[in-house]
Amino acid sequence: MKKLENKVAVVTGASKGIGAEIARGLAAEGAAVVVNYASDKAGAEKVVADITGNGGKAIAVQGDVSKSADVDRIFAETHEAYGAADILVNNAGVYQFTPIEAVTEEEFHRQFNINVLGLLLATKGAVASFGDKGGSVINISSTVTRITPPHSAIYTGTKGAVDSITQVLSKELGSKKIRVNAINPGMVETEGAHTAGFIGSDFQTEIEKTTPLGRIGQPDDIAPIAVFLASDDSRWLTGEIIIASGGIR
Repeated sequence: MKKLENKVAVVTGASKGIGAEIARGLAAEGAAVVVNYASDKAGAEKVVADITGNGGKAIAVQGDVSKSADVDRIFAETHEAYGAADILVNNAGVYQFTPIEAVTEEEFHRQFNINVLGLLLATKGAVASFGDKGGSVINISSTVTRITPPHSAIYTGTKGAVDSITQVLSKELGSKKIRVNAINPGMVETEGAHTAGFIGSDFQTEIEKTTPLGRIGQPDDIAPIAVFLASDDSRWLTGEIIIASGGIR
C-alpha cells in the first residue's frame, strides 16, 4: 500500500518549481492532490496531466491564498472533488531581493501578504477541513533565515515569520492531532530562480562554494521530504524545521 493512499492533499503555488514536484510526489504515493495556482493555469494543468497520466488523482484550482474568499473556495472545491483534506503544503510564495534603499511599502506588502498572511489563511482553512481526524501542515520556508544574504531583508523577514509560525502552530494545534513542520530549502533550480537571475550568477557560484555537497538543489531533492512529513513515517514530528540545503548554514 502506498504511504498516502486515500489521503487528500492541497498544495499551494503548485504550478511550477518545488510546489509542482511536491504535488507529483504526493500523488505518486497515492494522495489525491489539489494543485493550487494563482495565475499560471497552463502550468497547473500540466502538473495535473503529469499526475493523471501516471494513474494518479489531481485537479487544478485557482486561488490567491492572501484572500480569504479564494482560500474558502480552494477548500470548497477540494471537498467537492475528494472530501476533507488531510495534508496542506504551504508552498505559495514570492520573493525579490532589494537593497534597503529600494524598499517600498508595495513590495513589503506583496511579499508578506503571500508568504505570511497566505500561509495563515490557508492553514486556517486546512484546520477546518481536517476536522477531528487531524492532519499534516508542511510549510515551505527557506535557508535564508540562516544565511541571511544581503538585499533580502523583506524576503528573509517573511521566512523568519514562517519558521516562528510553524513552531507556534505546532503547539497550538497538537491537541487537534495536527502536525506542523517546515522545510527550509537552500538555493533550488526553479523557473523562479531562473527568472530572478540567480541561475548562472555569481550568487549561485558563491552558494555552491559554501555548500558542503557542492551544488544547488533540484525540486526532486525537496519533494521526498514533503512526502515524509505528510506520511505516518513522521507521526512523532511536529514543530520541526528541516534544513534541506546540502549542508549550508
